[in-house]
Amino acid sequence: MIKLSLAVPCFNEQDNVGAFYEAVKRTFDGVLSYEIIFVNDGSSDKTAEQLKKIYDAHTANVTVVSFSRNFGKEAAICAALRHSRGELVCIIDADMQQSPDVALEMVRYLDEHPDCDCCAAYQEKRIEGRVISAFKDAFYSFADKLSDVKMRHSASDFRVFRQNVREALLSMGEYHRFSKGMFSWVGFDTHYLPYTPDSRLSGESKFSFSKLMKYAFTGIIAFSTKPLRIPFYLGGLFTAAGIVWLIVMAVLGGINGLSDNYRMNIILSFIMLMSGIILISMGVLCEYISQVFIQVKNRPIYIERSCMTYTEENEEN
Repeated sequence: MIKLSLAVPCFNEQDNVGAFYEAVKRTFDGVLSYEIIFVNDGSSDKTAEQLKKIYDAHTANVTVVSFSRNFGKEAAICAALRHSRGELVCIIDADMQQSPDVALEMVRYLDEHPDCDCCAAYQEKRIEGRVISAFKDAFYSFADKLSDVKMRHSASDFRVFRQNVREALLSMGEYHRFSKGMFSWVGFDTHYLPYTPDSRLSGESKFSFSKLMKYAFTGIIAFSTKPLRIPFYLGGLFTAAGIVWLIVMAVLGGINGLSDNYRMNIILSFIMLMSGIILISMGVLCEYISQVFIQVKNRPIYIERSCMTYTEENEEN
């Protein structure tokens, strides 16, 4: 029985995967049985070659899944979960910002607390720039107000959890996946462990500000229907304001009289304002419809190009 499965999404990490594997060996060899599931998410560099070298040298506890193209980190996490066989599963990045030592600490916590289902790491102190940090804080505050589930601020995908949590996550078949919200939605008893991420060993973060914006918007849409109610509230607000304004204009017009030019400007302002509200409302509605459109196609979350994994046939050959 494998104690721990390490789920490792990889996108253009050619300079990091080797050092990551060595760090995992230093941490877990002789401590517990483990496997590593690397998922090559359509990398355009030499990540596939580096993973092949690791697999050839350490076949017994390494699985390498390669996608047919880039499907995104969430799809890579899903693939790694499906291939995992361990009693515990750890989601961890290959860029060395998330230390295997912290993963071992989370494993030990779960061993000492059998009633706890998941141990999640969260950043005590962010290492990103002020703009990114402010954006993330604003997102979590906004998402908490909109969503029916509460997400822990600063908590990441970096966590260790039991098989019951894994099965619950895999039972969620949506195409647009948002793991932070999914972990909150499935529930389970979760302990939050503070940690300080290290600097990336090599390369740059694959999440640009625009990608973070898109990811955050996906999270809000996936776990809240409240934006669909915004047009209703805006409609009621502006209808009431329009009635009050018409009454005020009627009274002022009766007292002072209003020029044709003044009346025309008021009408045009209201037309522009209401047109903007209608377009925003339609945009929100269309985003929900677009996600339903993609979901009902029932396309796979990802497509595997190849999978290298240990079997008894490997050993016989």
